[in-house]
Amino acid sequence: MAAARLDNPALQDDDLAREWFEARIWPNGPVCPHCGSFGEGVTKLGEGKKGTPRPGLYQCNACRQQFTVTVGTVMERSKIPLHIWLKAMYFLAVSKKGMSTHQLHRMLGVSLKSTWFLMHRIREAMREPYFGAAMGGRGLPVQADETFVGRRTTRAGEVRKRGYAAKEPILTLVDGKQARSFHVPEVNAATLKPILCEQISKAAMVYTDEASYYRGLQTDFPAGHFTVQHNVGEYVRGGATVNACENYFSILKRGINGVYQHVSPTHLKRYVGEFDFRYNNRVGLGVDDVQRTEKVARGAVGKRLTYQRTRQQPEAETPA
Repeated sequence: MAAARLDNPALQDDDLAREWFEARIWPNGPVCPHCGSFGEGVTKLGEGKKGTPRPGLYQCNACRQQFTVTVGTVMERSKIPLHIWLKAMYFLAVSKKGMSTHQLHRMLGVSLKSTWFLMHRIREAMREPYFGAAMGGRGLPVQADETFVGRRTTRAGEVRKRGYAAKEPILTLVDGKQARSFHVPEVNAATLKPILCEQISKAAMVYTDEASYYRGLQTDFPAGHFTVQHNVGEYVRGGATVNACENYFSILKRGINGVYQHVSPTHLKRYVGEFDFRYNNRVGLGVDDVQRTEKVARGAVGKRLTYQRTRQQPEAETPA
């Protein structure tokens, strides 16, 4: 997609969509997902001949395995046409507050069940692995705050009806450019502090509100732990604030409450990963709709998401 247009040929034709995926997933030519061979080590089957076994089919000369661009991605073993996958990735990438399964089901002309599994696979592609570089740095601030979304159930399946106990807690860290969100079991020092210590650079300054479970962070972050007092209407103290977290939560809640309406706790991590992805690849950071869609396609590599049918014996894989 050279431009963000719904009449782009790659969104209408399977062969063109396959070429689009190959150009993004294999920018330097086909790579065997089984052993990593590339270049002259890979042969395109049936090239220049009639009766090609399958469009886009390659064979590795080293391990002799056959593969297409979907092998080793969230699209593997899917019967949904590739141009439908590309449309779904585009719609989820450009919809700031998400898109409901029912709406996408009607727009794509795919069954509701297939659309639901397709969307979860795309969310898995959007989820960014939070390891490697820590957030912040020497003298740089990282904001941390928590919010509550959705409906929470007890082990007996009963919905807790009042207050924050009726919702699922989300912890979000924002450093000005990126957000990292975590679905946590409870909001207390035992669950929050390990995440902060793992994700934030020890040289960074940490901004939080006055909640008791953030006490003692000065020991872990010598550059400083600074707070604002929301309970007295204070939202900025000096340079300390958690307004970036609040702005992120406003988009997240509008999406969860207004678009998705109900989110299962089992899949909540994927929904917040979806909102993290769009926040971290927003226009304000120079990422347009097409580039965001391309990042979704590249993020599909190396991930699989299968499902288990109810009342069945466990299976190794059950393709949707």
